[in-house]
Amino acid sequence: MLADTHVPKRARDLPAPVWAAVGAADVVIHAGDWVDTALLDALEARATKLIGVYGNNDGPALRARLPQVAEAELDGVRVSVVHETGPAAGREQRCAAAYPGRDLLVFGHSHIPWDTVAPGGLRLLNPGSPTDRRRQPHCTFMTATFSGGTVTAVELHRLPRP
Repeated sequence: MLADTHVPKRARDLPAPVWAAVGAADVVIHAGDWVDTALLDALEARATKLIGVYGNNDGPALRARLPQVAEAELDGVRVSVVHETGPAAGREQRCAAAYPGRDLLVFGHSHIPWDTVAPGGLRLLNPGSPTDRRRQPHCTFMTATFSGGTVTAVELHRLPRP
């Protein structure tokens, strides 16, 4: 899972460990703020399956190719992807109301990794950013494993500072 890549504004390309994870993944999820269509093209070419949405920093070319909200079912897990969820305070309740019947919501925007469960069981994941750590100690991305309709494992990957 990726978000807030901001390529080529914050980095020329994704870090090598991210590309390695893309190559190993069955599905790549990107929660917006790509900035340029070149990264979308590259991920589409290298990912087995790509699910993505546009973010607030994505212009008309990306918005023409990506939805604001994406939905998929992955090994029985009902997934929604969106860029923004609003402020951290009240996020779980707000998202549970906005995405009823979903098991997992992947979001971005803040560049802050997030892993919580809302009332009713909706899991919320923000992978942070692999290219722009902002106030975080590390740039990050996430991987997850799904099995039998549940999220069985989530790992936050911290990238070394360049």
